[in-house]
Amino acid sequence: MIKIAIVGYGNLGRGVERALKQNADMELVGVFSRRDPAAVQTDGASVYVLDELEAQKENIDVCILCGGSATDLPVQTPAITKNFNTIDSFDTHAKIPEHFANVDQAAKENQTVSIISTGWDPGLFSLNRLYAQSILPEGETYTFWGKGVSQGHSDALRRIDGVADAIQYTIPKSEVIEKLKAGEKMTLTTRDKHLRECFVVLEENADEAAIKEEIVTMPNYFDEYDTIVHFISAEELKRDHHAMPHGGTVLRTGTTHENTKQVIEYNLQLESNPEFTASVLVAYARACARLAAEKQFGAFTVLDIAPKYLSPVDDATLRKELL
Repeated sequence: MIKIAIVGYGNLGRGVERALKQNADMELVGVFSRRDPAAVQTDGASVYVLDELEAQKENIDVCILCGGSATDLPVQTPAITKNFNTIDSFDTHAKIPEHFANVDQAAKENQTVSIISTGWDPGLFSLNRLYAQSILPEGETYTFWGKGVSQGHSDALRRIDGVADAIQYTIPKSEVIEKLKAGEKMTLTTRDKHLRECFVVLEENADEAAIKEEIVTMPNYFDEYDTIVHFISAEELKRDHHAMPHGGTVLRTGTTHENTKQVIEYNLQLESNPEFTASVLVAYARACARLAAEKQFGAFTVLDIAPKYLSPVDDATLRKELL
């Protein structure tokens, strides 16, 4: 049995707890949180304060780190990797090289294993971009996200004065995807690829027109997109927009001999972004434990891991059933 600790218990941590129940070769030691354990309601897992983690070192094979990429993981992953094998879902793309270097140093100095930036983007989409670009060197790669809830953009909406609550969906433009799949060569801007749809609950006496203008002109979030804004009641938001769907498409269009058109497509449609991401983390926790057993210490990404390390099935059975 691979003994797992969950560090942090928000939507992702809850998803990891549920995913572990579907993996018979894994056992959950407990949830470790900065909050008072009495205030953390799990699906049955024991809860400990984070300061107790190191005392459980002999009972834990892999820590799955479920904190945020902005402030938690840049600090937590290198620190916890000094004592444990770790998995994280660090997703600030531009800072992945720096994060990798920090974690790799901690892992090699302390003979542990860490697999960083695990999930679906970065993660599974990264793998598919690599496969597609390697197979079709003459071509272009396009990544589309959605339809799905963007937590960062939703948070930006909620920070506007006069907004009581809000949620935002990123929606890929399907007509553009179809043109690319048909082999049409296109130079695409941000506005060409996605639109953003906002559902906003206003505070009493808020200026609807002013808030809409602030949304559609917001730099780095909405100004470069076609943005649709709906003003709805709190009841409608709770009733119709409580789920966390997401997904997306990696598309590689290219040519082989004499400009023969070829298309590679990888698509995800997710009813729950955190639950799916959690399932990816759990699969890579198995790989992490195996690398540690082989004493392959250091930091890794999904680009480094052989696919068979993710499966609970033995090599001979994989060859028989999947090849």
